Amino acid sequence: MTVLLVLAKAPVPGRVKTRLCPPVRPAEAAEVAAAALLDTLDAARAAPDVVPVLALAGRLAGAVRGAELRAALAGWRVLPQRGAGLAERLAHAHADAAAAFPGRPVLQIGMDTPQVGPAELAAASARLATVDAVLGPAADGGWWALGLRDPGAAVALRDVPTSTPETGRLTRAALRARGLRVAALPVRTDVDDWGAALAVAGEVPDGRFGRAVRRIAAGLAPYAQIRATAAGPSLAASDVP
Repeated sequence: MTVLLVLAKAPVPGRVKTRLCPPVRPAEAAEVAAAALLDTLDAARAAPDVVPVLALAGRLAGAVRGAELRAALAGWRVLPQRGAGLAERLAHAHADAAAAFPGRPVLQIGMDTPQVGPAELAAASARLATVDAVLGPAADGGWWALGLRDPGAAVALRDVPTSTPETGRLTRAALRARGLRVAALPVRTDVDDWGAALAVAGEVPDGRFGRAVRRIAAGLAPYAQIRATAAGPSLAASDVP
């Protein structure tokens, strides 16, 4: 049985999804993050033959939809994230999950792909039976999922720069340098900016994430129209953020 490890930040305004601002405000960015995390927890819980684990940065006290998140985490093992940068926290999260559930492979995702459902997670987990690692490339050059049959191999992540257009390629190279057979998962868009949030919301319009983004976008629309009018008739509607 695979450990399905979700790496997430508590959705506290000003501390999460700050790249959505502008055009949204910090409190709205935290709402988007909370909705994405809730949808991700639902998908993880519904995936068959996995043990769900959350590696959490921050505390749910004071987080947007904190009570709802605590309820959604009933029965989960929750581990605190540790380490300075993201690469270090990723490596530690795999090691901590492996220590909590020895001998099991680990499939790690984030909270940025609420469009990924339980069937896709189950397929990624099953793929680990035939290869050493699976890596899900992100459209921006990063990655959205990493599965390791031996979670100790996550130490390779420590030397890979994060949040760059080369992160996915360099991660694959680091894993292969350790002699691992790496299979690719489907490319997915992760929610790093408002444009990506709108695109992903279109894939899952009926989920919490889709509804939250749609509501916030509707509130932004009048301000976008004001800006377009002030700029003059030459500004196309598609040019207004």
